[in-house]
Amino acid sequence: MTVMLAPPHTQPAVHNGTLPSGVLPRIRAVGTAVPPESYTQQDILDIFGVTDERIRSVFLNSAINTRHLTLPPPGPNRERRVETQGELLRKHVNTGIDMGSRALETCVKEAGAGLSDIRYLCCVTSTGFLTPGFSALLIRELGLRVDCSRLDVVGMGCNAGLNALTAVAGWAAAHPGQRAAMVCVESCSSAYVFDGTMRTSVVNSLFGDGAAAILVEAGDAPGQDTSGPALAGFSSRIIPEAADAMRYDWDDDEGKFSFFLDRDVPYVVGAHAEEAVDALLAGAGLRRTDVDHWVVHSGGKKVIDSVRVNLGLTKHDVRHTTGVLRDYGNLSSGSFLFSYERLVAEGTVARGDLGVLMTMGPGSTIETALARW
Repeated sequence: MTVMLAPPHTQPAVHNGTLPSGVLPRIRAVGTAVPPESYTQQDILDIFGVTDERIRSVFLNSAINTRHLTLPPPGPNRERRVETQGELLRKHVNTGIDMGSRALETCVKEAGAGLSDIRYLCCVTSTGFLTPGFSALLIRELGLRVDCSRLDVVGMGCNAGLNALTAVAGWAAAHPGQRAAMVCVESCSSAYVFDGTMRTSVVNSLFGDGAAAILVEAGDAPGQDTSGPALAGFSSRIIPEAADAMRYDWDDDEGKFSFFLDRDVPYVVGAHAEEAVDALLAGAGLRRTDVDHWVVHSGGKKVIDSVRVNLGLTKHDVRHTTGVLRDYGNLSSGSFLFSYERLVAEGTVARGDLGVLMTMGPGSTIETALARW
């Protein structure tokens, strides 16, 4: 499904390489946060005493240097205690509130706004189940308006940031001049299982903790900063035959949830990347060669390489994606916003540039969005 956002009675057609502005939702600011503790892959192998050479190879050949994690404190003999499912869920809530609060405060400050300006809050997570969700908890924690509309997106996985951004952009387009926020909160260390198997080791070698927030607003008032890109369209593509390729299972032996990644995930995602992106661009009369910037989810080295090859991208095109993977690992739903933050900080974006945002995850699903500066 492809959705193009445009004002009533207009079509999102291309005019001299740009899209009509109208009352399109625009990204005003982004903010990120991670736990204070950072670990190298070798650190983690040492902490948990991993000696299996196959598992060590997975960690050390992951293209990841460091990750921010919230690990259990060392015991009397410096060993790390295995956490129960209840303890993992409590960690998910506590670290999630901390990271989500800091990411949202940074985002709002970057936009020159206040927390009281947020009229719609959407929170995304896949690393723990809780009721009430992070939207209610962050409203209480930060003192947001009690009449703030809210939405919680739970369990959709790494693609969920763009799924949720579709809803946020739609709300903003329907309420010009009012600010909507999305916060992706992923405490991936709250979803770890340490059982020594290759299945769990692949997951444990890849994911890191982090939160990312984005502020969206439609309508450009006179004198208002318009440096952020307009969100001109969204497109979704699900691969039903790969529904079981990424999933949570309940592990009876360990008494907790265990995430599973099929070894063929990179190739499945890469094989469908072209049709997903081309569907997005076709809705705006564009081709891949018209795209100036690519913001792709840091799903893992093989995933990034597969997407890059199938879309005909260069290593330079995905430099922010690989940089985020190197420094943070896979941050699940918020990864693409860490990459977007790096793109903006780089200062290479020019007015009129076009960008594609792309996330991939369980379903199996590829989500895309078109951004115009």
